[in-house]
Amino acid sequence: MSGRLQGKVALVTGAGSVGPGWGNGRAIAVRFAQEGARVYAVDRDLERMEETVRLVEQAGGEIVTAGCDVTQSDAVATVVAQCLERFGRIDVLVNNVGGSAAGGPVEMSEEVWDAQIDHNLKSVFLTCKHVLPVMERQGSGAIVNISSTSGMRWTGSAQVAYASTKAGVIQFSRVVAVQYAKKGIRVNTVVPGQLYTPMVDVRLAKQRTGGDVTALLAQRQSRIPLPFMGDGRDTANAALFLASDEARFITGTELVVDGGMSVRCD
Repeated sequence: MSGRLQGKVALVTGAGSVGPGWGNGRAIAVRFAQEGARVYAVDRDLERMEETVRLVEQAGGEIVTAGCDVTQSDAVATVVAQCLERFGRIDVLVNNVGGSAAGGPVEMSEEVWDAQIDHNLKSVFLTCKHVLPVMERQGSGAIVNISSTSGMRWTGSAQVAYASTKAGVIQFSRVVAVQYAKKGIRVNTVVPGQLYTPMVDVRLAKQRTGGDVTALLAQRQSRIPLPFMGDGRDTANAALFLASDEARFITGTELVVDGGMSVRCD
């Protein structure tokens, strides 16, 4: 522990994981705690955060958990109020909730489209809506939104709603960054590529390779110039930098974590 977030309070959404391993949210919560942050961890499913809590406590960190559907404004407002009651401030907000659905505009139902908008984009809007006034009163704060390379380019499959919403997260972050810069609040985006997270084993392999995890990993690795695949810890380290005072002069930008995938021409 080097204390890069010492004394800071970090609210992290999507802090659980669908299975064993390093999902983005779990890794962010643990990494922040290792660096001295008091973590207020939020997830729709409290059971998914049990391993996150164990790892934070094992590292000697402090974590409090709360169940919340971040697509519901009243629920988000309650969580923000509870975090303030517990810790008195919110220095860092990480928006990590998100998930993909297969399909283009013809085959995708309107219901799935609407759910993707809520899950991936409205959730970011709502947490910022309720946390920004807190940071404005403090005169400082750092927001890190988690997008995806699917919001920048084609990444191997048609998932039009996911791609659209993740592109929206990037531009949302840019607009809010400029609006709140004079108030001492920085807003940036981490853009992960095709990482090996628990989502690959639990859901994506079933959708794309009939449950063959090895085949899906090979497909994904073939798109990555670096000879290995990252995981949630790589996302966490990028988020840590942007949340820390080391990034004090950085706002309204994106940090791509994809092993070079998004700059390939083939």
